Amino acid sequence: MLRACIGRFQHVVTPLLPPLSACPISRPPPLRNMSEAKKEEAKGLTDSEAREACGEPDASTKDFIFQQTMFRIKDPRVSLDFYTRVLGMRLLKKLDFPSMKFSLFFMGFEKAEDIPSDPADCTAWTFSRKATLELTHNWGTENDPEQSYHNGNKPPQGFGHIGLAVPDVYKACERFKELKVPFVKEPDAGKMKGLAFIQDPDGYWIEILSPKPMVTIASTDWS
Repeated sequence: MLRACIGRFQHVVTPLLPPLSACPISRPPPLRNMSEAKKEEAKGLTDSEAREACGEPDASTKDFIFQQTMFRIKDPRVSLDFYTRVLGMRLLKKLDFPSMKFSLFFMGFEKAEDIPSDPADCTAWTFSRKATLELTHNWGTENDPEQSYHNGNKPPQGFGHIGLAVPDVYKACERFKELKVPFVKEPDAGKMKGLAFIQDPDGYWIEILSPKPMVTIASTDWS
C-alpha cells in the first residue's frame, strides 16, 4: 500500500520538475577575508570621542594613586637580581605569608636612605609609593622545570607590558645587550624608532623609552 502511494506521488510530481541542466546556478561572490574586512572597517576614537567618553573624577578620588602592578615570578633570586642590578630598582619591602606559602617583593625607584627602618613604618611607606612593582613568588615554583607564566603577549593576548623612562634609550640598550638581556624589539627595529622592548626573566615585556623623543614618535604617521 505504502509503495503504491509513493509511486503515485512520483508519477505526479516528477514531471513538474525541470531537468537539473535547465536550472541556472547562481554562485555567490567570493567571501572577503574577514580579518581584512574588520581591519578596513575598524576605526579608533577621535580625540573628541575619547574626551567625551571620560568622566570628571569624583572629588572623593582626589587622593587615589596608582600604587602597584603585580607580576608572578618563578625564581625570586633571579628576578630580584634583574630588577635591582639590571634595571636599578630597590627592594622596598618583603612580605611573607607562610600559611599560604607565598612571598611578595615590592620594588621601586626610591633612594635607599628614604626607606624606613622600622618594619611597620616601612610597610605603610611602601604602600604609599607610586608605581611600585609587586613580585609574587609562590613557594616551590623555582624547583619545577615545567612551571612558567603567561606574559600576556602570546594568544590569548591580554596584559601587554610595563614601561621605564630612561635618559637615553640607545645607551640603556647597549648596556642591556652587554648584560645579555633578551630583546623583543631593539631601538631601531620595526617602524617606531627610538624605543625598545626587553624581557625580564619570566618573559614579561618592558618598554624602554625616553620622554623627549616620545614627542616625535607620538606625532609621526607610521602608516
